[in-house]
Amino acid sequence: QVQLVESGGGLVQAGGSLRLSCVVSGRPFSFYSMGWFRQAPGKERESVAAISRSGGSTNYADSVKGRFTISRDNAKRTVYLQMNSLKPEDTAVYYCAAKWASIATMASEYDSWGQGTQVTVSS
Repeated sequence: QVQLVESGGGLVQAGGSLRLSCVVSGRPFSFYSMGWFRQAPGKERESVAAISRSGGSTNYADSVKGRFTISRDNAKRTVYLQMNSLKPEDTAVYYCAAKWASIATMASEYDSWGQGTQVTVSS
């Protein structure tokens, strides 16, 4: 198991940017693919982006392609989500998650989760 702690959320105006960070402790970070998910009030949790163990493969939800970028620094045991051109519909609690081995987009495939960080985009 690993422990995940997200940071970087906040309130931003539409069109603005935020960078989320997730620091992972416990088992070797490089063994895990990582994902960012979000959940808005009254909605199901959805995949935002995912990245493979090496960082060589990424996956994005259609709604964030071209605006969000996922990256990782294995030496710092950290995964990032750079969010640009934010829209009010991006408002949600954002969660970092870890999955043993291969990349995936289904929440049910992830083993460990952070506590979440709130992102609010005002219009």
